[in-house]
Amino acid sequence: AGSAMAAVRDVEIDPEGTFKYILVRLQRPGGGEQRDIVRGTKAAEFHNHIFEKVNPEMEKLGYECKCLGGGKIEHNSKDKKIRVFGLSTGYGKADHSVTAEILKKEYTDYEITWSDDKK
Repeated sequence: AGSAMAAVRDVEIDPEGTFKYILVRLQRPGGGEQRDIVRGTKAAEFHNHIFEKVNPEMEKLGYECKCLGGGKIEHNSKDKKIRVFGLSTGYGKADHSVTAEILKKEYTDYEITWSDDKK
């Protein structure tokens, strides 16, 4: 069972630019294992567009999804910097410190910062 969850990538974000992101908690129905993933893309005009894409994908794998909040990510691949900030009107503010830790696992050689600033 753990392998299916391991197959889900911790982070899927655009390689460049500033865009909306959400922090999503995956959980096996009835409790058990859970983990948080980060999803963000410029293609999403609103935070719920990201969730509407992620949710059915994860349900197919047998997970319940809960959006823990959102914000914005500024991804500068040239300087290897990621900044996490802002909030989602619909879902509220994600815990950006959690998001930053998840991003650090994927982008090990990046400088990753976060703040509760709106811009």
